[in-house]
Amino acid sequence: METPNTLCAAFQRTAAVHPDKVAVRTPDDSVAITWRQYSDRVRKVAAGLAGLGVGHGDTVALMLTNRPEFHVADTGVLHTGATPFSIYNTLATEQIAYLFSNAGNKVVITEKQFLEKLKLANAEGQIEHFFVVDGPAEGALTLEELEASGDPSYDFDAGWKKVQPSDVLTLIYTSGTTGPPKGVELTHSNLMEEMTALEGYYPLTHDDSLVSYLPDAHIANRWGAHYNNLRFGIQITTVDDPKQMIATLGTVRPTFFGAVPAVWYKVKAGIEAALAAEPDEKKRKIANWAIATGTKVAWLKSDGKNVPLTLKVQHALADRLVLSKLREKMGLDRVRVAATGASAIAPDALAFMLGLGIPVLEVWGMSETSAVVTMNPPDGIRIGTVGKVVPGDTRIKLAEDGELLVSGPLLMRGYRNDPERTAEAIDSDGWMHTGDIATIDADGYVKIVDRKKELIINAAGKNMSPQNIEGAIKVACPLVLSAVAIGDDKPYVTALLTLDPDACAAYAAKAGLADASPAVIAQDPATRVLIQAGIDQANEKLARVEQIKKFAILPTPWEPGGDELTPTMKLKRKPIAEKYAAEIDSLYS
Repeated sequence: METPNTLCAAFQRTAAVHPDKVAVRTPDDSVAITWRQYSDRVRKVAAGLAGLGVGHGDTVALMLTNRPEFHVADTGVLHTGATPFSIYNTLATEQIAYLFSNAGNKVVITEKQFLEKLKLANAEGQIEHFFVVDGPAEGALTLEELEASGDPSYDFDAGWKKVQPSDVLTLIYTSGTTGPPKGVELTHSNLMEEMTALEGYYPLTHDDSLVSYLPDAHIANRWGAHYNNLRFGIQITTVDDPKQMIATLGTVRPTFFGAVPAVWYKVKAGIEAALAAEPDEKKRKIANWAIATGTKVAWLKSDGKNVPLTLKVQHALADRLVLSKLREKMGLDRVRVAATGASAIAPDALAFMLGLGIPVLEVWGMSETSAVVTMNPPDGIRIGTVGKVVPGDTRIKLAEDGELLVSGPLLMRGYRNDPERTAEAIDSDGWMHTGDIATIDADGYVKIVDRKKELIINAAGKNMSPQNIEGAIKVACPLVLSAVAIGDDKPYVTALLTLDPDACAAYAAKAGLADASPAVIAQDPATRVLIQAGIDQANEKLARVEQIKKFAILPTPWEPGGDELTPTMKLKRKPIAEKYAAEIDSLYS
């Protein structure tokens, strides 16, 4: 059967295969939409939007939490030939106003909780229609009203069949650490190529399932959840509060799961805390032995070495007694493939996950490259690398200064209305300059050293990777949520740390402290002793020049989309350095 060449054609085929299976649901099944219902509602949304004049080449903004209506609305927009794009829920009014002006949309689909902010962002009066999915609300129509408003004579099939592979599928607004966001224009062809490239590694079907909890404004969730659903029929369970994601895993037991390193660190810390609290010493020892055995096997496989027969037998026993039960307890027992990306994961944390028997593949990519460009093959995982270039026509190479360059069918069409910055990113020979410094070994495995502009160069002229240092801290200090390594033009490395509220609550309960707030825990002398022990442990994994000599624990955790973190939880290093100049100075006084 011929592969569809647009996401509209893909959706039409997928929806027809198993019309009575559930396509999208909430964890409690209060909303469960079958493929037949999904298809019917997409038709109605498209007709409603067409009646407002939305058509080929237009844009429609979505500002929603992870919920089934996102999929209905987004796919409905696609079938008019228009381009849907998502807005991070954490963006400020001025930032939303900038996105509106860049995208040129006249329609917004949202929730009641965001309506006021969106109306404030519409100071220029560009937005003509607001729709809420959880209505009714003043000054907006409901999604049901949009679905009921379409002209019955609207030629739905003609509309979606006009969509071309070269048409813009979505805009991904990069959460740039500097300057205004750039609107990455990704085409239907881009994402179809991406999914084809990865299909050989792990084919997906209607029998697969996934938890959607990352923002849909991020390419990882649009590709991993939404577009894989449209093309392959993978069932989506939406989680509107990311804090409930780990609890939801147990009921969904997904077969495909992706997470940023922070989530994997949380899972690891949770397991270690549970084992430390196990009162039965014999059980505790067996569990620790099992995890150590699994981790040893993971490292041997990663290094391409044979696993001795004795260790194989021990590993099978460890899996039967402990590891399989841990996977089941976490809800990750059915996972066929898991991914980690967006930033580097500490090798020890990845080895721990692989040791548990969870096939976590580290990947690398960007919004500008339609998500994944390099990936560890499931049968050839090398810890500490982001794998090899994905199958297909995508090419990678290193520039003279070690910058990773990418060319081929995954490259964006360009930045929206920004030819200057597009030309800066993609050279005249068609190579995207990624800004990442990397190495590529003889077998084609890529190791990301750091961001080109983020390398720490200390007072002695030594180059260091802050990500490497920060990863070591987060693995060794389960209480730490965010860590920033400081050391540019300085004699030694220091760190600013924030505490994880969930980890603080567990710590306070164990220590018998009445107040579990990060601000109070940060002031507790015992906390400092505990974190110092973790820093000492991290320093053992770092070169002498990278070792953290001093640190400051800040009282307030940083929120995605705030002064210190982008919505995708990348550190805004320059703003951090300016905001915490006094704290940094005190570490060098």
